Amino acid sequence: MHLRKLIGFCCVIAVLILEVASISASGESPYASRNVPAKAGGNSAAPSQKSNESGTTASSPSDSAYMVREVVYNELHDHDTHGYWRYWIERHSGNETQLHEEVETPEGPIARLKLSDGHPVSRSVREDEDRRIEHLLTSPSAQAQHRKEYADDEHRIGRILALLPDAFLFDAPETEANSRQMPECSCYHLRFHPNPDYPARSIESRVFHAMTGDIWISVDHKRLVRLDGKLQDNVDFGYGILGRLYKDGWFRLERTHVNAAGAAGSGNGDWKTQRLEVHMLGRAMLFKTIARETSEVRGGFSPVPSGLSLQQAAELVRQPVVASTSQASILVSPR
Repeated sequence: MHLRKLIGFCCVIAVLILEVASISASGESPYASRNVPAKAGGNSAAPSQKSNESGTTASSPSDSAYMVREVVYNELHDHDTHGYWRYWIERHSGNETQLHEEVETPEGPIARLKLSDGHPVSRSVREDEDRRIEHLLTSPSAQAQHRKEYADDEHRIGRILALLPDAFLFDAPETEANSRQMPECSCYHLRFHPNPDYPARSIESRVFHAMTGDIWISVDHKRLVRLDGKLQDNVDFGYGILGRLYKDGWFRLERTHVNAAGAAGSGNGDWKTQRLEVHMLGRAMLFKTIARETSEVRGGFSPVPSGLSLQQAAELVRQPVVASTSQASILVSPR
């Protein structure tokens, strides 16, 4: 997932997918946005609240803006304390479903394909995976590129999250305690829409700024739990000549609180992406239709040492992994 020089409307699609997928890939960034409050921990004071007719509680829009800045700060400073994890990723694309195992390291993650459509991959695919990983482990240039892509992803996370407080206006938050949509934790639920005074100039900011949606924030931790966005209008580039991103395209990002006793650097636990949905449709250079359909689920989070090397991570992904997917519990052997 790295940003390259793209042309026309292909750039629009790629940027949007890369920004959201970057959050999915790591969910953490060391790059803080400007105009954020002093560091906000999980025990920061909740905004002033009043009851409404539905029995939930609500705050003022000014409290909403402050709360979003708290969340952005916490997300952007996650690398100050976060741990490293091993987990499986189930990706659905078209008619194909793939299961990867991924292990995080300070040098970036190592991933290996384990299943295709619920079945162990063929011997030739395993050999291809071996060659790919071995090339990374033995090539200094490949490792340098791997680190660069990892750092670029982190910068993208910072840019996209930094847009939230200024690019959007937020309704007063409502509290949802163990609701149908948020069964795992109590959340503040805020609806957002574009701030008409925000000067969206870059491609990524224009696409993101064209969305309305909902955000759920953990009451206890002030962390992002869920983010839904939907294009309210078509987004044209080059007056529609270069391309158009059609209205009603949408994405959903869900995150979960993971913890493990004794996990190095994890503190009170980390927040990891557990689901990503991207469904976008557009047109590039007159009549070429571009569609992006992505569905990804992650789970089985277990901590790994914070100083894990790429070589050590590669050994882990070669081992059998027990993955509880949406289909069944499976045991995958590397050979």
